[in-house]
Amino acid sequence: MKFALLWASLLWPAFALAVDNNVEPVLPLAQLIREALDQNPEIKAAEQRWVSAQARIPQEQTLPDPKLFFNHRELEKRETMVGVSQEIPFPGKLGLKGEIAASEAGMLEQNYLATRLTIAAALKEAYYDLHFIVKSIAIVGKNRRLLVQFEELAEAYYAVGKGAQQDVYRAQTEQSRLLARLASLEQRKQSLSADINRLLNRHPYTTLGIPEEITMTPLQHSQEQLEVLVGNSAPLLGTQVKDVERSDKTIDLAKREYLPDFELSAGGIREEPTGLNGYQVMLNVKVPLYFANKQRQGVREALAGREASKDDLQNIRQELLFRVKDNIAQAQRAEELVHILQDAIIPQARFTLAAAQASYGVGKVDFLSLLTSLLTLLDNEIELHGEIVEHEKALARLEGIIGERP
Repeated sequence: MKFALLWASLLWPAFALAVDNNVEPVLPLAQLIREALDQNPEIKAAEQRWVSAQARIPQEQTLPDPKLFFNHRELEKRETMVGVSQEIPFPGKLGLKGEIAASEAGMLEQNYLATRLTIAAALKEAYYDLHFIVKSIAIVGKNRRLLVQFEELAEAYYAVGKGAQQDVYRAQTEQSRLLARLASLEQRKQSLSADINRLLNRHPYTTLGIPEEITMTPLQHSQEQLEVLVGNSAPLLGTQVKDVERSDKTIDLAKREYLPDFELSAGGIREEPTGLNGYQVMLNVKVPLYFANKQRQGVREALAGREASKDDLQNIRQELLFRVKDNIAQAQRAEELVHILQDAIIPQARFTLAAAQASYGVGKVDFLSLLTSLLTLLDNEIELHGEIVEHEKALARLEGIIGERP
């Protein structure tokens, strides 16, 4: 009767039951992303840098501040002069400075957009990792409880001389190993929770809850379409495109530095004791006398800067295309493994465990085979959730590159 009760408790349906009665609140991913985009300090800083750069555009397009001057001279006569002077750059220079500032603002706008995408992708990856850890904890805990039942069964068999004492020790050893695994998973869970809170600009000890269920999302674009999207809309690439535009305008401005700037001044004069009034107008011209060491080298500097920007653009383009290809490959591999695990490996592992349970009950299989079947199924179930998570993380990274669902 004792064996029958123990064996009834080991039937497979009992193995599949949920075991955690303390249900934590569900943590919606969409809500976390909205909060991160609103509260993340890195995003806010990038936005403020963009706003700051926009404020520089009218400053660069405006004439330098005028100068007021006062001059008093005492010789045979007393002369007093009051006037104003204005520096006037050669026509076209202020416009180019404004265009350069606009390009810099465009760079920072693209950087702001790229930062939003990067933070959202990082949050998704941490969220998916947390989902995997929570699932792993549940699976390991479920297997540990089943191991307790296996230990009780082994003790019962040993008590009546049908089993070996080493079977009990093996069950206890595997329980201890699973406890150690649970401790590692719990530590990883705490670290991921703190990382998510960091991205949300929350206190690291803020309670989060458990992630919602996730399923594999199919790719909506081919590799060729994704590569086109990289060239057309990727903010990471757009930042460098704006840098090349700025470099072109910097060259134009450097060439205009060969042309002189002007300073126009005008003032009123009063002479004492005659009481005569007059005025004075003066035009100063800044001559680029040292052009060999200044203007020529300035053009050379600008040209080298443009070439560096072009090389950086090509490097980033190649880097993004590699990342697209790499993440597509990771997503395809994970999708293939998920189908194999779901359709073949896990059903076979469950059948093997059920068969080992039945055979052990009649003495046809030793305890080690039963234990191996259980641990194999444990690893397969954890691997399944891990591959689902890896698939979604690859898609999150792709979205962080192209700026839309891949």
